[in-house]
Amino acid sequence: MPNEKYLQKWRLILGKKAEDPQSGAIDAIPLPPDLAGMDDTLEALYAEQDRKGGLGSSTPKVNRWLGDIRKYFPTDTVQLLQRDALERLGLQQMLLEPELLETIEPDVHLIGTLLTLKNLLPDRSRESARAVVMKVVRQLEKELKRPIEQALAGRRRQNNRNRRPRPQDIDWDQTIRRNMKHYQPDYKTVLPIDLRGLSRSSAGLKHVILLIDQSGSMAASVVYAGVISCILASISTLKTHVVTFDTSVVDLTDQLPDPLELLFAIQLGGGTDIGKALRYAERLNTNPRDTVLILLSDLFEGGSVDGMLAATRRLQQTGLTILPILALSDEGAPAYDKEIAAALAEMGLQPFASTPGAFAEVLAKALYG
Repeated sequence: MPNEKYLQKWRLILGKKAEDPQSGAIDAIPLPPDLAGMDDTLEALYAEQDRKGGLGSSTPKVNRWLGDIRKYFPTDTVQLLQRDALERLGLQQMLLEPELLETIEPDVHLIGTLLTLKNLLPDRSRESARAVVMKVVRQLEKELKRPIEQALAGRRRQNNRNRRPRPQDIDWDQTIRRNMKHYQPDYKTVLPIDLRGLSRSSAGLKHVILLIDQSGSMAASVVYAGVISCILASISTLKTHVVTFDTSVVDLTDQLPDPLELLFAIQLGGGTDIGKALRYAERLNTNPRDTVLILLSDLFEGGSVDGMLAATRRLQQTGLTILPILALSDEGAPAYDKEIAAALAEMGLQPFASTPGAFAEVLAKALYG
C-alpha cells in the first residue's frame, strides 16, 4: 500500500474531484490543516468552471486568495499561480485595484500585463502600479547591472590593449601582473619586459541602437529590454538609442536612463512593422563601424517582408553589427517567424533567443570582438 504522504501528494495533484465516488477515483484522503489550506487555494484556481467555489470576480475573494497563496507557497510558485489566475480566470481586475496591487508578488510577466493595462488604470491605482513596477525594476537592476558593466569593461580592456604603449598610456596593473615571472628578488622589483597599455585610437564611443518590438507577445522581453537599456545608458563609453515600434515608431531615448518612465512610455499591444523601425534606424546609423543594432522581435512582420529584408540588407552593407534577438527570457525557446528567421540567416545573421543574464556577454562580444 502506498504510504500516507504519497497519497496526500497525489490528492493535491488530482484535486477534490479525485474523491468523487461517481468518478471511481480514490477514496477520501484526510489532509492535515496546512495541506488542506493549500488544497483550497489550488481548487479555487484550477477547479472546473461549473463547480462551486472559485475566485469569481469578487475583490475580497481575490484579495484573500492572494494572501493565502503567499502563506502556503514559495515566491516563485506564488508568481506562477498569479499568472495562471490572470490567464485562466481573466482576473485583470487584480491589477486595477490598489488594495490588490499591494498584495501581489510581482514578476516580469505580471509587470508586462500591468503595462498592457496601464491606460485602463483608475487614478487611485496609478501610484500603486508604479510602486509594483519599480519593485521589479530594482530587482532586475540588481541582478543585471554589475554583470553588464563587468562584461563590457572586460571586453573593452582586451580590445584596447596596446603592446607598445607610450609612457603615459601604460596600464601598470596589467603590466605588473603580466611580468611577475620576471621578478628580481635581489632588487625587489619586476622587470617590465612585456608592457601593456590602452590604445588611444579605440577610445571613441560605441553606439547601441535598440529596436524593441512592443507587440503584446513580447511583453516580458520588453520589460527586460527597458531595464537593460537604462543600464547601458548609464555607461559613459556607450551612446544608447532606444526605439520602440508596433505599426508606428517611437524614439524613447529622451526617457533614459529612468527605467520607470521608459516602461510606462511603452505602449504594449498592437501590430508590427519591423521594416519601418529599421528604416528609422538607418537615420541613426551615423558611425556604422562602431554601432551595434539590436532588433528585439519575434519577427512576425505585419508590414512588407520584402521591405523589411531590404532595409536589413542596406544596414548590413554599411558595416554595422546587427543582433536579431527573438526574445529576452528565461523560459526557453520562444515562438517566432521561422521563414523570416531563415531569410536573415541566409544573409549571414543568426537570430537567437537570449536569457537576460547571457545578454551581457553577447553584447560585449558584438561591441568589442
